[in-house]
Amino acid sequence: MAQIDKIVQAMRASRANVRFSDGIKVGTHYFGKCRIAGSHYIFKTPWTDDAWINMQNDRGKMKPYQVKQLLDAIDKLEGEADA
Repeated sequence: MAQIDKIVQAMRASRANVRFSDGIKVGTHYFGKCRIAGSHYIFKTPWTDDAWINMQNDRGKMKPYQVKQLLDAIDKLEGEADA
């Protein structure tokens, strides 16, 4: 868990240059195993709106907008856990 927290903190500090493998680790921790469709790694979220998080490997890195989507989903998930 500490390693996941460190990765998430680094993602929050900068959405650029986030390793794709780190994104997969974080996504798997929060949302379970992903399914793969071509170059897309897709995580299912528990909500009916925006129910998917889509990631693509861009030369070993995540695309910054996909990092934002992952962080937003984590925030939403944690917000519901706190409520």
